[in-house]
Amino acid sequence: MTPRRGGGRTTTRVRHRPPLTLALPALLAVAFLLVPLLGIVADAPWHDLGARLTEPSVVEALRLSLLVSGWALVLSVAVGVPLAWLLARTDFPGRTAVRCLVILPMVLPPTVAGVALLRGLGRRGLLGGPLESIGVNLPFSTAGAVLAAVFVSMPFLVITLEGALAGIEPQYEEAAATMGAGPLTTLRLVTLPMVGPSLAAGAALCWARALGEFGATITFAGNLEGTTQTLPLKVYLLLQEDPEAATAVSLLLLLIAAAVIVGLRGRWLGSVRRSPG
Repeated sequence: MTPRRGGGRTTTRVRHRPPLTLALPALLAVAFLLVPLLGIVADAPWHDLGARLTEPSVVEALRLSLLVSGWALVLSVAVGVPLAWLLARTDFPGRTAVRCLVILPMVLPPTVAGVALLRGLGRRGLLGGPLESIGVNLPFSTAGAVLAAVFVSMPFLVITLEGALAGIEPQYEEAAATMGAGPLTTLRLVTLPMVGPSLAAGAALCWARALGEFGATITFAGNLEGTTQTLPLKVYLLLQEDPEAATAVSLLLLLIAAAVIVGLRGRWLGSVRRSPG
């Protein structure tokens, strides 16, 4: 039993053993999530893992993945932070529609996201003609891979940061404004430091999602070695040529994703905090 205090009285919280009708399906769910991941670990070619991960084509895919995900993070922060602030702090016509638009890439099938990018930014898309007239061809280019990553990963940053901004009291920003601080100064010196952990969590999720992007990238940017072939696309290719190498690269991506989740523990995952006894 865990003692808790509330309203001047000491209350006791009794912990019960979970009933089998709930525990068994829960264990089944855990096993369903765990077994495939253990399969990667068990089948990884540990005897020559280092050699497989240092092959020139894998190293090149890793370099390109870091480049694409890094630029995707920079662009997402540049436009996503202002968008999150507007959604959290202002009331403008169509705000609900904008919020739905932000969430939409998170639930779209990845290939549909790629088709949408083609129809919007491709050579025959809505902006294809104007872009081509100034010499910008995004499909099947590294820049196209970056934009595909931004499209699917920026919502993670915006949603995480919007929730944090909506949860802080505006009185601190109002106090800064009364002392003559402009909106940008207040954002930089007051607001962002207060939501720093959430911003870091959103940025980490955004980067991890960009690093693991596959469907939109292969549809919009293709699978060109040295240009758009990131690690997830390399895994897809290796599955047909060298399944053990595909498992090795998958293990690398799994470890990166696990490191991000561990780093976000208690920030984005919402660790449970109990009242002091």
